[in-house]
Amino acid sequence: MCQYSATDGISNDWHFQHLASRAVGGAGVVFTEVTHIESRGRITPYCLGLWNDEQRDAFVRITSFIKAQGALAGIQIGHAGRKGSTGRAYGGGKPLTPDMGGWEVIAPSPIPYADDHLVPREMDQEMIGAMVELFAASARRAREAGFEVLEIHAAHGYLIHQFLSPVSNQRTDRYGGSFENRIRFLLEVIDAVRSQWPDELPLFVRISAIDWIEGGWDLEASVRLARLLKAEKKVDLLDCSSAALSSRQKITIYPGYQVPFSAAIRSGAGIATGAVGLINSADMAEYIVRTGQADLIFLGRAMLGDPYWPIHAAKALRTNFPWPWQYERGDIY
Repeated sequence: MCQYSATDGISNDWHFQHLASRAVGGAGVVFTEVTHIESRGRITPYCLGLWNDEQRDAFVRITSFIKAQGALAGIQIGHAGRKGSTGRAYGGGKPLTPDMGGWEVIAPSPIPYADDHLVPREMDQEMIGAMVELFAASARRAREAGFEVLEIHAAHGYLIHQFLSPVSNQRTDRYGGSFENRIRFLLEVIDAVRSQWPDELPLFVRISAIDWIEGGWDLEASVRLARLLKAEKKVDLLDCSSAALSSRQKITIYPGYQVPFSAAIRSGAGIATGAVGLINSADMAEYIVRTGQADLIFLGRAMLGDPYWPIHAAKALRTNFPWPWQYERGDIY
């Protein structure tokens, strides 16, 4: 859940309290917001980064505290591609031109996200190779910073997703056209990240299971990708979200609306999955896991509203999950 509160990509006191409070609140894994592999890859000028050692070192206080609470520190790394160079979401998220502090955006094809967005520069193969190395460098810094779970952000219309979807990828070289070509960039990123990320530590990939737009990436393609990743044994879990590739998407939203994607990929590929999407009650979360629709529950907005959601959920499910001793007097529910 992007906080749009960093300076030069560096985490600060806001990020510390934001992530630390979720660890105190009982989460098993506490993930950063998407953390970008280069300055050009940011969504806004205020997003987190991990392209230099100063940014790496600023995370150490956060990961150390999370671990001290018995949780795992996770980081999500990514690149915004054509969805970069925008203002903060609460200010409308409008594109920023260079005179407004914006920058050139890049993508697999020179197709803007929406009519009012910047036309991206089409990446050549040299740029693609350099981007793969930037993902690897960020993965190395993540481990050095003390993170124990890493997630590659390949969803929500950002750069890797732009390569996956035929809506945004109209290339005619080895990175476009066929399914095999469109997934090539993601596979190269995974290989590069794994070269820097220990085998014993989990590697997740977040995908948009469908684009919610005609002619886009669909669930069949997601299952096909998942089977390949399962066979390669380099990815431990697929975090199954959807959408955000195109402003023309049409979505029907309701509590748990994305859970069927997790269930279909889990059963169709035999790979572990995470479920997301308006999962807002303990009973719903428990049912999803108990019925085999997902292996993990990912909470975003629910835990923005209640940092102690896991503790409250455990109590609702009649599970003996202790409050932090400093907060035991708050156990009044």
